[in-house]
Amino acid sequence: MPIRKSSKSSTKSGPIRVLYGPPIYEAIERGDIKEMKALAKEARKQVAEVRKALASLDKKIGKA
Repeated sequence: MPIRKSSKSSTKSGPIRVLYGPPIYEAIERGDIKEMKALAKEARKQVAEVRKALASLDKKIGKA
């Protein structure tokens, strides 16, 4: 899986695991409720980070 790299140092947690598609559907197929809850929690965190980053990106684009 690709790992996000940046030239700037980051205080965020480690690499982001891709959560769309296969990992989510595979967890559903396995039916492990504990795994699904953990995956959902991680996915919600990533979605929040992406929304924040996208807002920053839109702000920069507006200034370009």
